[in-house]
Amino acid sequence: MAHSWNKWRWDGLGLSIAGLCLIHCIVTTILLAVLASASGLFLNPIIHEVGLLLAIILGTLALGKGFQDHGLFLPATVGALGIGMMGGALTLPHGGVEIAFTVIGVTLLGLGHLLNHRAKT
Repeated sequence: MAHSWNKWRWDGLGLSIAGLCLIHCIVTTILLAVLASASGLFLNPIIHEVGLLLAIILGTLALGKGFQDHGLFLPATVGALGIGMMGGALTLPHGGVEIAFTVIGVTLLGLGHLLNHRAKT
């Protein structure tokens, strides 16, 4: 009995890996096809402007509420700096510097939210 279980364990592992490989291949193909056809949409400035607007609204609500709850300036300050960098990135030509400002801004905003969450708990 132990011998057949051992054999099934390796076969099961092999089948699982094969299944994951198949899913990976299918999902990757579909994702690449969708991204290729939607790439113009992702470069549209309105996507970035709406994203920034949502970040401002949600950041203001969450970080402002956090400040009311715990009274710490650091989370809101870090988050506001991140929102400012994201806004500044919209003024730059699309490219490496704009992407760097956006990534740093999003990271700072995320850090502000993390600090806010930790201050509440």
